[in-house]
Amino acid sequence: MNHQRGGPIAFYYGMNQIDRLVAFDRVVLQGDAYSEQDIASLVVRGVRPLCYLSLTEDVGPPAEWQREDRNPDWGGKFVHVGHPGWSEHVLNRARDMRRIGFRGFFLDTLNIELTYSEDLPHLLTLIAAIRELSYPDYLLANRGFGLLPQLADLVDGVLFESFTSRWLESGYAPWPPDVLDVHARYAEMLLGLDVEVFALDYADTPRLAEYARERAARFGMPCFVSTRDLGTLPGQGS
Repeated sequence: MNHQRGGPIAFYYGMNQIDRLVAFDRVVLQGDAYSEQDIASLVVRGVRPLCYLSLTEDVGPPAEWQREDRNPDWGGKFVHVGHPGWSEHVLNRARDMRRIGFRGFFLDTLNIELTYSEDLPHLLTLIAAIRELSYPDYLLANRGFGLLPQLADLVDGVLFESFTSRWLESGYAPWPPDVLDVHARYAEMLLGLDVEVFALDYADTPRLAEYARERAARFGMPCFVSTRDLGTLPGQGS
């Protein structure tokens, strides 16, 4: 894999803010929010833009690969990952995003081991196809613990989303101690693999944000802190 060690990362699902995004080595963006000119502006200034890709949920119009069930938090339909039409849909999206200048992908919605475990082999096959299509671009997986250790051979980095904190209907809070212990064990496992590891946490107070950063640092993980909708950047305000 093509590792670039040590650079900061941002996750931003809003629009514009090009001048703030250049403060980061890598930025994860929604592909439809930026023009080819925007992406070129980031690349020429030394930023590696990564495009968001959902691999097990579909927010688009009804399609034959969709299951009946929806994600209760975001509304997307779960999919039959092994459906040829879904694979073609995802790979066509990846081709389009590479064409406008994205230099890699953020692979999301990988945690299906407790819901559709029969789709895990299909998910690895899809990630391998994205790897082949996009090489040598950077691939960052979101969690995907049910795919380890094979996943580590297909991606350059793994994001530990919600490592220390989480969002609740009443706001944001740290995970309880037993969950933090489980997350620590996963982090130690990830750090033993040949991938970069990052943390993403959610916070609405400076104290919680600092706690998340400090805890991630103890595991050697750069940590980006934002809000649930990933709609703010440091210094931007809400």
